[in-house]
Amino acid sequence: MISLKNQLAEVRACSLCAAHLPLGPRPVLQLHPAARLLVAGQAPGRKVHASGVPFDDASGDRLRDWLGLPREVFYDERCVAIVPMGFCYPGTGRSGDLPPRPECAATWRQPLLARLRQLRLTLVIGQHALAWHLPGAGATLTEVVQGWRQRDPAVLALPHPSPRNNLWLRRNPWFEAELLPVLRARVATALAP
Repeated sequence: MISLKNQLAEVRACSLCAAHLPLGPRPVLQLHPAARLLVAGQAPGRKVHASGVPFDDASGDRLRDWLGLPREVFYDERCVAIVPMGFCYPGTGRSGDLPPRPECAATWRQPLLARLRQLRLTLVIGQHALAWHLPGAGATLTEVVQGWRQRDPAVLALPHPSPRNNLWLRRNPWFEAELLPVLRARVATALAP
């Protein structure tokens, strides 16, 4: 088996879908075999593409708040793996960022996730990650997120923490009242020594 160092070097040098990326390839992810928490998101946005740091934007600020994690823990690869469905910024469409390029998950996802043998909790964010990690879990994002009590406690579905989802959060006050305390408790348990 190829070493993780070499595999990550291959991922970071990937140009499979370069012709479709408006800003060119810049794979952004965070992974270490010791990670106990997986954040499975969509794809980097424009700001993350520029910085090369996952969730280095307003969405990341909100996500870290939801998780109850300071930046230094969130960005400790031995604690938190961040493996989105697409590793490069896909560009902007009419109503926000385009979906992640499908080549990325098909090529890299399974081999990288196989490295995460210490995982205790997976957080699934966004419809493309939901389709991969929780196929058939519900017809809508709301149904999938609301189904947290009926699912494996090691997997939690979350709405995207983007400011674009403020309306969803206002319409679903149960998320902050009921699920966020459970989320924070599960994150703390997953990251406990």
